[in-house]
Amino acid sequence: MQGSANLNVMIKAARKAGRSLVKDFREVENLQVSRKGPGDFVTRADRAAEEIIREDLTEARPNYGWLAEESDPVEGKDPTRRWIVDPLDGTTNFLHGMPHWAVSIALEHKGEVVTAVVYDPAKDELFWAEKGAGAWLDGKVRLRVSGRSTMADCVFATGLPFASNRYLPATLKDLGRLLPACAGVRRWGAASLDLAYVAAGRYDGYWERGLKPWDLAAGILIVREAGGMAEPIRSDQTLLEDGHVVAASGSIFDRLAGTLRERD
Repeated sequence: MQGSANLNVMIKAARKAGRSLVKDFREVENLQVSRKGPGDFVTRADRAAEEIIREDLTEARPNYGWLAEESDPVEGKDPTRRWIVDPLDGTTNFLHGMPHWAVSIALEHKGEVVTAVVYDPAKDELFWAEKGAGAWLDGKVRLRVSGRSTMADCVFATGLPFASNRYLPATLKDLGRLLPACAGVRRWGAASLDLAYVAAGRYDGYWERGLKPWDLAAGILIVREAGGMAEPIRSDQTLLEDGHVVAASGSIFDRLAGTLRERD
């Protein structure tokens, strides 16, 4: 599948950043045994990957705006377009030497994500989508959400809040309702990949609270272009601003979302 010029720029930047991160990931595995620990090193790797992406995207489209995890936002000369970037989604996995993390790049036009790339360098899997052109894995396999329609057959994904995160009580209530009704819940620690896996039919659905725009932007479009649904958990919320998302195939979405939207 041939993509647009913008998509090709995004893929090139994601792969380039991915190569840098893979080199650093090998070093993190060695640092696990050091007394200092790899935390500072991972922060540098994260920022280095963002700089690689920023340089490539800015060179190709100097007038676009910028929103990313590790730097201040920039309003471009073209106020209708901006990049939304997470250079290393799954930092904790990376830090612990677990090969499940991704580079996420989205292009927003007039407030709507129109092009998306999620690249998993450790597995060399590239998920991408363009509005109206479908969602694809490595440009060869068209992504389709799962067709399962029975909750008992479904495997869902979520993020588990850590420490004193204020969304922990709500997430525990979610799990209490869902675990008895489904085939399982997974927590793999990278929101962009969770969404890409919903698009690929590997998960039947996904939900999480308190995410940032760069966690969600690319994955939401990939899910939708694969035939799925992605909405705020509550009707009075907006996805990128509030960061509370539920995504699933159309055949199971209402039941998953309805369970999460129940009030005590």
